[in-house]
Amino acid sequence: MNESLQNDYTASCIICGQEKANGIMIITEFICEECETEMVRTDVSDVKYPFFIHQMKQILYKKNA
Repeated sequence: MNESLQNDYTASCIICGQEKANGIMIITEFICEECETEMVRTDVSDVKYPFFIHQMKQILYKKNA
């Protein structure tokens, strides 16, 4: 029996703020697949890089709060 399981769970991405179903959890925060893919492909010289760093720091700030 090969049934596809549907995941009705969504979470708010700490990067884009959108509700998504697929992604990763880091500590207690969710990052959607799209943001994760964009982050790992972003060069350090890209204008978006500091934004990603800032958003990722929010995970540590919330953990230590």
